Amino acid sequence: MKAQNIFKYLIIGFIALLFAACTNTDAEQKFEQTPTERLNAQKKELNDLLLSSENGWKVVYFTDNTVLGGYTHLIKFAQDGTVQMASDFDDDTDVYKSEYAIQLGSTVSLVFTTKNRIHLLSDSDDYPIPALRAKGYLGDFQFLYYGQENGEIIFKTNRVNENTGVNGELRFVKATAQDWTDLHKNIDMIDNVVGDPSRPLFRLLETNDGKTIHQFDFTFSEVTRFAEANSVETGYSVTYDMGIGYSPTGIVVSPAVEVGGQKLSVFVYKDSDGSFTATGTNGVSATIKYSSKPLVLTDDYKKLLPGQPQSVYAYIAANLYTAPTNSDLFKTLVNKVNATLPANQSIARVQIVFNNAVNGTYIQYQFNGGKATISHLVTTKEDAVNKTIILTHTGWTQSAAAVAFLKDLDAELTNPKGLYVKKENFKITYSNTIYTFTSAASNFRMTTYAL
Repeated sequence: MKAQNIFKYLIIGFIALLFAACTNTDAEQKFEQTPTERLNAQKKELNDLLLSSENGWKVVYFTDNTVLGGYTHLIKFAQDGTVQMASDFDDDTDVYKSEYAIQLGSTVSLVFTTKNRIHLLSDSDDYPIPALRAKGYLGDFQFLYYGQENGEIIFKTNRVNENTGVNGELRFVKATAQDWTDLHKNIDMIDNVVGDPSRPLFRLLETNDGKTIHQFDFTFSEVTRFAEANSVETGYSVTYDMGIGYSPTGIVVSPAVEVGGQKLSVFVYKDSDGSFTATGTNGVSATIKYSSKPLVLTDDYKKLLPGQPQSVYAYIAANLYTAPTNSDLFKTLVNKVNATLPANQSIARVQIVFNNAVNGTYIQYQFNGGKATISHLVTTKEDAVNKTIILTHTGWTQSAAAVAFLKDLDAELTNPKGLYVKKENFKITYSNTIYTFTSAASNFRMTTYAL
């Protein structure tokens, strides 16, 4: 190699070394610390953060927003390693004291080391639905520290979500004194989310992107705090499944309802009509509200009309009294009938037999305790516009005095506005198809097996 080329490369190498020696990045500064020193620094940082909020922290913990809702926890940390905690897991919103620790492992984590309210979500023996047997509420009590953002402390759960395959995120937001005072209002809000018995039975989610309105049927499970909303429009297959957390003024949902490119998660309750509304910008909104009739009227009633084969639908008390599709009014009327009977007697079945070859159509009341069956003979006709079936009185198998105790219950089944009939897509205990009969005139809904 020529001397001038050797000299040139030496000069280039010298300049490169000089440049590297003069460059000192943040990454290099970090690595001046040992891993242990970095973890200890993070431990102190987290400890200082936890103690920095005068009124502690508020956490709305969605353990798995594909099946469960959110649970609000208020947490105040003390220098001595103790913590004060309250939650809206149930109607016990009192404050309890326990202990916590900041532990070092592959990362820094916050661990609630002795039992408190947050442990209710990780108790595998307590589960809300059979599908979560031995899994509990899928919660955790150890949280991995991931820093802070806009005054919030960011954690990830130690438990990996089995549905998503990742660690869930949890954010601690500074609490206020009012948060502690108002926590019980979260519990008060539950009845509004479930639906007051005086409100209509049908609910919907309505979205507005500023130009177009879409409607979705809306169902909510109180036990899981989870809601499902499916489009009722042909050719529009959007669905919203969301966990729901309670607040003093309404609800918060996760994942957010996305409308017109905006994510809406905070819904405010309006007592005058029972609605919950999340408001965005430029006319964007989402509202959960009531409807006086089903969003989709089915033709399921047509198979019950005259000229069709016999079919039988039975409310069986032993299996269906607790069915979530029974309305409060239906259960109230069943209880009222039972209260008039001797202590050993009660309604065993309310059974509607359609198009029997001998007796036509009739409502049959069967009883526990040896009381004889009572039948109400009726005729049927349809209201084709409103898609209901109307049962009209023709006679009883017993005297008027003997059937008087059934008057109010029977009046709902024979209301002149008729009944909506719906084939449901769920099962209860047995494989029989479930049908519901819902009054077009009141909040009456009875759940039955197709026999």
